[in-house]
Amino acid sequence: MKPETALSQQTFRPYARLREVEIDAVQWTGGFWAEEFGLCHHVMIENMWHLLRDPDISHAYTNFRIAAGLEDGEHHGPPFNDGDFYKWLEAVVHVYATTRDPQLDQLMDDLIALIGKAQRADGYIHTPVVIKQRQHDSSTQPFQERLDFEAYNLGHLMTTACAHHRATGKDSLLSIAIKAGDYLEHYYQESATKLARSAICPSHYMGIIDLYRTTGDPKYLQLGINLIEIRSLVEGGGDDNQDRVPFREMDRAVGHAVRANYLFAGVADVYMETGDETLLNTLERMWQSVVSQKMYITGGCGALYDGASPDGSPEQHTITRVHQSYGREYQLPNTTAYNETCANIGNVLWNWRMLAITGESRFADVLELVLYNSALSAISLDGTKFFYTNPLRRVKELPFDLRWSRTRTTYISSFCCPPNIVRTIAQAAHYAYSTSEEGIWVHLYGSSTLHTKLADGTPVRLSQQTDYPWDEDITLTVNHTPDRSFAIMLRIPEWASGASVSINGAPYQSDLAGGQYLAMDRHWQEGDSIQLHLPMPVQVLEAHPMVEEAHNHVAVKRGPVVYCLESLDLPQGVGLEDIMIPHDVQLEPRRVSEFAGRVGLMTVLEGQALLDVAAQPSNQLYRPIRQPQLQPVDVRFIPYYAWDNRSDHCEMAIWLPVVW
Repeated sequence: MKPETALSQQTFRPYARLREVEIDAVQWTGGFWAEEFGLCHHVMIENMWHLLRDPDISHAYTNFRIAAGLEDGEHHGPPFNDGDFYKWLEAVVHVYATTRDPQLDQLMDDLIALIGKAQRADGYIHTPVVIKQRQHDSSTQPFQERLDFEAYNLGHLMTTACAHHRATGKDSLLSIAIKAGDYLEHYYQESATKLARSAICPSHYMGIIDLYRTTGDPKYLQLGINLIEIRSLVEGGGDDNQDRVPFREMDRAVGHAVRANYLFAGVADVYMETGDETLLNTLERMWQSVVSQKMYITGGCGALYDGASPDGSPEQHTITRVHQSYGREYQLPNTTAYNETCANIGNVLWNWRMLAITGESRFADVLELVLYNSALSAISLDGTKFFYTNPLRRVKELPFDLRWSRTRTTYISSFCCPPNIVRTIAQAAHYAYSTSEEGIWVHLYGSSTLHTKLADGTPVRLSQQTDYPWDEDITLTVNHTPDRSFAIMLRIPEWASGASVSINGAPYQSDLAGGQYLAMDRHWQEGDSIQLHLPMPVQVLEAHPMVEEAHNHVAVKRGPVVYCLESLDLPQGVGLEDIMIPHDVQLEPRRVSEFAGRVGLMTVLEGQALLDVAAQPSNQLYRPIRQPQLQPVDVRFIPYYAWDNRSDHCEMAIWLPVVW
């Protein structure tokens, strides 16, 4: 059943150029993302449900049962576990939206009933507090502890509830979210300063605007606006929660990267409803700061485990401790790169909204870069193990300790990232297409079908066939079209210089520059076929000279996929530190199938590098220079997202020394 709402989608986002398609408008039909989605449906959802409901592992589900009065006990786990549970439930919603799996529908009904029982009559729901109050602990009150993540949890509840309503037409979870939104709005009226102080990790900015767009109630939009303004009420704020300065005064991306990217995404939502140019100006400034100076080649964000911000400030009283943080400009270490999965997914959420506002391909380029690299690396090929951090280099032994495992694990005590990547895979089709007054926009390439409506309500159907991102050719077919002209906008990625397009076999345009949308406006006929060719030469890339950790190093990329070298693909006894890459290296794509798991076939790059056969291990901090003795050695680069799937102990590097 597809929900009918009294409010047209066009009522909202008046300051966005692009509109989202319906939640079930796109289905993957084959290839890369169909395999990802299939694994999400059949493995990831169930595996994570097992983790969440086992009280010996996560206690998240049990916390709701205790809060609902169905079990006795105490709350266990971090305070943001409610949000983890909601994110996983959002993944279930998106899988159900296109599969109509009745078992998932029943599971959602059962869990929503449980969530409703855990909610207080006034709309407040946060299991750590509800459990204590159920046990007659009158000293525990909402928003009492700064790091309790209550607003964060509510934000994910609202987003999930709105998606559930769009997918099912049911109001069961939406009614819970409305009560929670009303509670949050009332709390703002009563204690804005306290709310500002306690609003850690602002997913609720996005959630409250989702609630506004679903219900049409203007008080939620006003609350979204107010949430931006009350940040300036925090006394003694810092960059760890992005509240040191008012939003409009931010001049660069600093501090906690997850909270920063969620903030930017939420503010972009508010801009789409208000058109406040002062918000968009800051968002553009922040985007330039991240993409030009602080983002990894994989799209990863938040270079530092720990830092001080603003680092080195002469006004030392303003400096605060931050973690999982944006560092200084060009501070992009590889072995100790943090790149928390949630920060990378926040980068997707932010760029998706900037794309909707502007229709500019640079935002889709970053979105795609993250999806294929720093997001997808967070989960193993079989869909059951997870990274919290996503480094660009792993060596056998480190002379220091790091907080998180350097190999994927089945469960992470801070469980925010695993459900985040699962919900991202579940809704990847959501990012493939948009509509506008002009027509249909194609953002992501993958075999799929699109059933949607143009801005005037007329139906249109397209299908796409391709083996992207491994193959350079994409075919789109017009399956149903109105009796009038409209445009199809094809994204030409920034890396795809020299792209070409044909229509029904006849050349349409060739030698296209990358980094744009090609608009093809015509009176389409059913059966019309568009052939898009995106050249995918292997690119050998260097970093800005200020990126000290990558100076005189190169990285390899083909299409949207960043590649790495694992020591498993080197001769026995050869370490990555002894490998150098010729500047004119020739690497040939080859399809392989030995990577069992999420993607059965993938493209690796094979060729010859140089091995320093005279290299000798040394513990000296400094030593005399010596002449290397270089010999050719066969190497195989694999997609970065696929590393750490064949051995827990191999070395890995994206950046390798270059030889001229």
